[in-house]
Amino acid sequence: MIDDAPEGIRELILALRAEPYRVSLATTAEQGVQRAQALAPDLILLDVRMPGMDGFTVCRLLQEIQPARDVPILFLTAAASEEERLAGLGQGAVDYILKSCSPAELLARVRIHLRLTRRGVPGDVPADMPMGRDEVVLRAAMRFVSQRLAEPLGLDEIAAAVGTYDKRLSAIFRQRLGTTVFAWIREERLRKSRELLAGTSLGMQDIASTIGFRSAANFATAFRERFGVTPGDYRRAAATVTADDTPTRDVPTRDVAIERG
Repeated sequence: MIDDAPEGIRELILALRAEPYRVSLATTAEQGVQRAQALAPDLILLDVRMPGMDGFTVCRLLQEIQPARDVPILFLTAAASEEERLAGLGQGAVDYILKSCSPAELLARVRIHLRLTRRGVPGDVPADMPMGRDEVVLRAAMRFVSQRLAEPLGLDEIAAAVGTYDKRLSAIFRQRLGTTVFAWIREERLRKSRELLAGTSLGMQDIASTIGFRSAANFATAFRERFGVTPGDYRRAAATVTADDTPTRDVPTRDVAIERG
């Protein structure tokens, strides 16, 4: 459980401890991330409104840590607005519970999610080596940006979303990837554009808007500078490869007509 004011939910904590559960309580966001990595818990109850890092930021970081990646996260919070509920569930949490709930309701929800959790047999898949703090922040930042390519994100906003500050995030990108944050974002946008060109029928303006370019013309210029071909040429080439690689079946020619353009 990660909550900076556990005295406000004392009744709920006592109800959990009365069950055959071992409850580990972290009273800061940073402490919660460290304990999740060290203890590999079966379930995490997480507050939203906390000083320093809020619960949404903690949730992003936990999803990049191997021992906690597949652990169900339940927000347990007084943040009751619909916007906050949707934001919490959008981060990947499996439930969003208000602190005003009864102990019986909390226990019921915890039991459900523990039962639904499919945990592998220890030893089936070797666990990753524990990641350092910088690696966790880097992966969380990359995921955060990748999910918001259409948005004009600022460095401060990205850093705050993963629990750090702008200069530190810039240093992590340079040290780990050998590039700046915004150079990586540009590369990620163009990488995503290739997926959209090859795998969808979206128009150039729609693709440009989806990945954060102001116009189809700006997107086309950036794409050609990076890959040496226009987006249209790339799409046609990708379509040709796909058609050539598609296996055909022995069927009567009167039943199926294969047309290649």
